[in-house]
Amino acid sequence: MTLALYSGNLLAQSHEWTNLHDEELRRRAVKAAGEKDLPALVSLTTAFLTVQGKSGVLTSPRTVEAYELGVRHFVEFATAQAVNILRPGRHDAQNYINTMLAAGRKPAGVHLKVAAASALYRALRWAGATEADPFREARVPKDPTPGIIKRPPYTEDELADVLDRADTHAKFLLFLTAHAGLRISEALNLHWDDIDEAAKRIHVRSGKGRKDRIVAMSTSLARAARHYRGLYAPGGPDHTDGKRTTPPENVFRYAEMTTARYHLSKAFKLAGVDFRGFHPGRKYAGTRLLRQIKDFGRVAAHLGHESVDTTRKGYASLAADDLKDDLAGW
Repeated sequence: MTLALYSGNLLAQSHEWTNLHDEELRRRAVKAAGEKDLPALVSLTTAFLTVQGKSGVLTSPRTVEAYELGVRHFVEFATAQAVNILRPGRHDAQNYINTMLAAGRKPAGVHLKVAAASALYRALRWAGATEADPFREARVPKDPTPGIIKRPPYTEDELADVLDRADTHAKFLLFLTAHAGLRISEALNLHWDDIDEAAKRIHVRSGKGRKDRIVAMSTSLARAARHYRGLYAPGGPDHTDGKRTTPPENVFRYAEMTTARYHLSKAFKLAGVDFRGFHPGRKYAGTRLLRQIKDFGRVAAHLGHESVDTTRKGYASLAADDLKDDLAGW
């Protein structure tokens, strides 16, 4: 079964459930859970996130998609294991977790799936379909290995090789992630007036948690931005190249992460470098900047992290012998 993932206005989508009287809301939710109706359960969870979630109607498309995929994963498990969704057994939630771990899924990925399944049950309780809260006592073991070790940044040589082979679009996108430290969603949502090459700064207006921030540009990034603007800004020779799917004020002609992944992975393949996603670029920015300024707070601000601990654990590290010069005179 194929799901139609996030599209359109969340508020309009939620009306399918919120416009119902309480008894009808409960009846439809009970029916969906009893029949393990995947599209209906996904729709119910999305409506709940829209009405009761932390970000409400401003929940990002990526978050909605992640929860939709997580609900699908749990419902498939419940179907295969004959789990009664409305009346789960006392061990069903932990069995779900243990099954994922035994299959080789990392604790961080399991946490995401559990968050989605928990949201499904919050949605069912919101609809009055059940009182069950099976994941309340379930436990996912912590992974003691820091994220920077499990998923290391790209190296200087790897980035240099890719930049040598990348086209203008891929090169500029890589600079935005590996020098400005932007999330891929932040990069793809940039408008032309967000980039000031002369002042060497970028105004991120769609950061995580809807937080704006100003990001400094490296000399190389500013140079790449000027070149890119000359080609693709409104009025530029390649602005209307027949491939644009975004409004003219958008910097990139595409807005989907899958499309960005396709273009960037092609550049990595040409360079003979393994493409490990967009985050290793952000980690490169964090680690290089930390080794230069040795200030986790400033690096966290550059990357748009609310907590310095996030930066320390997953996005930046100092060399093991970083203190050798400081200790030399002891």
